Amino acid sequence: MKFVETNYLNPQKSIVKFPDHYVAIAVTVDDTGVVANADGKKIVKAGTIVGGGVLADDTKKVTKKNGAGATGEAGSAVDAEGVLFHDVDVTYGPNSGAMLIHGFVDLNKLPEAPHTNAVTALAGRILFVK
Repeated sequence: MKFVETNYLNPQKSIVKFPDHYVAIAVTVDDTGVVANADGKKIVKAGTIVGGGVLADDTKKVTKKNGAGATGEAGSAVDAEGVLFHDVDVTYGPNSGAMLIHGFVDLNKLPEAPHTNAVTALAGRILFVK
């Protein structure tokens, strides 16, 4: 049996610039390639650019998609479909989360700057603002 203690007192940071205008969908965040932090937790940060074919097939898992590779390559920003809405703990395997697919994202709240390919892939649905 596994016991996991979760602290719900820390509020989630919001990545949206205008919190009254956004659309997010439920996704499963993959744990593949996620490195554990100093506390041994594998956390995929809010604001991570993600994708993985989930918009066409909601049974697929999302992974980070903010790299410079070509379509189909691991981590390619060309395949970006959205932005992770909240931190997701994948320490014990894939976990549920929310992916922003439409809205205004605050660039100052992202864990890393979006690659130009990600900005292009998300254009028309997500606008990155300072």
